[in-house]
Amino acid sequence: MAATVLETCHVACCANRTPGAVSWGRGEGARVAVCTCHSIALYDPQTKTVDATLNGHTGRVNCVHWIQKNDCSPEIELVSAASDKKVILWEVRENQCVQATHLEGHTDPVCAVCAVYLKDGSEADILMASAASDSTVKIWSRHGSVVECLQTLLFGNGFVLDVCLSFLPESGVPVLACGGDDSKIHLYVQQEAEFQKAQILHGHEDWIRGVEWAICDEDLFLTSCAQDCLIRIWKIYTKPVTLSETKDATVDDSTIRLKEKLFTVRSKHSETTYAVTLESVLAGHENSVYAVHWQPSFLKDGRIQQPMSLLSASMDKTMILWAPDEESGVWLEQVRVGEVGGNTLGFFGCQFGPGGSMILAHAFHGALHLWSQNPLKQGQWTPEIVISGHFNNVQDLRWDPEGEFIITVGSDQTTRIFAPWKREQSQVTWHEIARPQIHGYDMQCLALIGRFQFISGADEKVLRVFAAPRNFVENFSNITGIPMAKLLFSKKIDLPEGATVPALGLSNKAIFQGDLSTQSVDEKHKFSNTSDQYSQVYFQPINLTEPPTEDHLLQNTLWPEVQKLYGHGFEMFCVTCNNAGTVVASACKASKKEHAAIILWSTASWKQLQSLSFHNLTVTQMAFSPNDKFLLAVSRDRNWSLWKQDDENQTQSEPVFSLYAHTDKKTAVHSRIIWSCDWSPDSKYFVTGSRDKKVPAWGECGTAGANERNGLGSIRPCSSVLDVGDAVTAISMSHVLSPDGSYIIAVGLESGRIHLYKWKLCEKDPSSADWTKYYDTDLSQSHMLAVKQLGWRSRVGRAGQDDLDPGKWLQLASCGADYCIKIFNVNRYAL
Repeated sequence: MAATVLETCHVACCANRTPGAVSWGRGEGARVAVCTCHSIALYDPQTKTVDATLNGHTGRVNCVHWIQKNDCSPEIELVSAASDKKVILWEVRENQCVQATHLEGHTDPVCAVCAVYLKDGSEADILMASAASDSTVKIWSRHGSVVECLQTLLFGNGFVLDVCLSFLPESGVPVLACGGDDSKIHLYVQQEAEFQKAQILHGHEDWIRGVEWAICDEDLFLTSCAQDCLIRIWKIYTKPVTLSETKDATVDDSTIRLKEKLFTVRSKHSETTYAVTLESVLAGHENSVYAVHWQPSFLKDGRIQQPMSLLSASMDKTMILWAPDEESGVWLEQVRVGEVGGNTLGFFGCQFGPGGSMILAHAFHGALHLWSQNPLKQGQWTPEIVISGHFNNVQDLRWDPEGEFIITVGSDQTTRIFAPWKREQSQVTWHEIARPQIHGYDMQCLALIGRFQFISGADEKVLRVFAAPRNFVENFSNITGIPMAKLLFSKKIDLPEGATVPALGLSNKAIFQGDLSTQSVDEKHKFSNTSDQYSQVYFQPINLTEPPTEDHLLQNTLWPEVQKLYGHGFEMFCVTCNNAGTVVASACKASKKEHAAIILWSTASWKQLQSLSFHNLTVTQMAFSPNDKFLLAVSRDRNWSLWKQDDENQTQSEPVFSLYAHTDKKTAVHSRIIWSCDWSPDSKYFVTGSRDKKVPAWGECGTAGANERNGLGSIRPCSSVLDVGDAVTAISMSHVLSPDGSYIIAVGLESGRIHLYKWKLCEKDPSSADWTKYYDTDLSQSHMLAVKQLGWRSRVGRAGQDDLDPGKWLQLASCGADYCIKIFNVNRYAL
């Protein structure tokens, strides 16, 4: 059996900004299905890893729903809907997608979906309902292997925002609840294969955001939530009808009764009358309630038990657990948990975990929040570690020089650090351990200057430099298990403890030990200037032995800003640092030659060293050669330029670079924008990747100094031009060679796929050198949008792992426009 070339080690992602973006199964070992950009990630809260990603949609996935089995056994099927106007029915077994059935019919994005197994049929029979922006709700059915659209319900100019299916007591007739922008709940029941409107429930005063059914004994309960901040619980039960009762009986002379709405359902042999009453109105939230979720039913003593426990999530940043009082039956708030601080806007959805011992919420910015119940103290809930990631395009990614963590920036205006969490006798898992920068502009690029210092650029004209505080280094040591001595950390240096963002500012302000000790309660009420009147959350040092929760990431893991660099005229686009950590090169967006100049900075003085002018349009990526003698730049103008360090003209240990080689219209290989470039580990060759689908390798393959009039010098293509079949958006050469001495090259494509190639130059016959393709990621491993950046770990082995044969493994990190960061383990021996 052939050895596996590539396996997924970690996937960092977050939930989409839609109320139905998360669904948690109810069986033992159940997975959390998370809609993330165009994909669905299956997350295991026990192992804290993403087990699989389901890729099939071509638009944002708006909602996902595990189909609960009638016998409460673990789910194997789920249904999802997206902005691509499609509904997909998935079958998942052993973390692998076995089958995906695409349902097409809506003409606008689908925003809600629900599905149930038919009670009188086998598990092959499913009933589904989907609501879309085309003002329709479609009813789908699957009988055996045949899937069809049974019916389309029209809602005129209105929009249905949520749907839920269940079965009426006794008769088992399917019932559908639809809540929308008309503040009403529309109830439909299936009669003779078609759904007919049975009742309209009034009461809410704003858009209804969520509806959900629960079957308890002989009664059916419906809960609804809306933007009026209220939650309503409705009860549906069978009712014997007398001749004297009218359809909306309310009160008689001697008895006070709840207002009842009646409707009749015909079955094969009889008619049954049902009554709908308002059971309770729950008022506890201070902002729109976006989701409600009943605690899942479970099987006990051969009978299905439905706990009367309800979870609600609101834009007021809280999640409330409700339950009826045992004596009075009045619904009361049992537990309230939430999000503290930060610039977030509240919760979009909520879910119970299996058994009701864990609760999960997803926030406006995509973050997941997980709490577990203390088994010794029933009313106490504690935050748990959960997956996290960017909630917009991830633009750039870098490994630290020692290969122990990765740092990323994204269009969600954050910089994040991911590292392996090493525990005794347990699996090593990757987690976000710090969020060193939360900015006011979309982040575009970054570069590491040494191990604990980085420079980042955003959609502004300024470069910002950050240094790690003492609290981060200590926590990094605790989480990764790397001794402080190996971190090259000197306690003699007066490092700040942490950082905070001042009121009305974008810079991270350093917090020293003295600032923490002198802060008093009285100082909070003394204003010396206008900015002091605005509330500010101060950094609080935390001693971590495990990855931080979302609240800590937002407030307590910032890095202080140590420098701003001014000099560019437009938004920053790319930045890089040489391997010695002495020179930084940066470039900004440009449409003229004067703005496309590369600026070199000294990391010792943070002064400008040089301005390198050659390109006519934006420089898209730059890379220093591993020996730091060359700087390579590629551009939108379809050319590359190579700059060489001039040792003779070097002054005061500050390098001077001069143009060594370049392409022009006559000598260029690429006919479209060049997106990416990288060097071989021996500094002899470099590769370029372009939108024209071509990847050539370049080097000094000809006679030295030959044909210098064309600007190429001795730099020539050293390989045949590789056509990868799709636009190349990222490229990276491994620092480690394959066992046969070939260079290992990863190519990221606009489609989201990643290809692995080997290339080796035959010195006796350079024309015989060619590319060998060794791996192509499958759909489940690939990104769903363009790969933005690729990066190989600088050494063999897997970060955080004590491999018996470290030479076997390489690690490759990728990030994409699909919000995801992926880390792959690559079997070097299989190449």
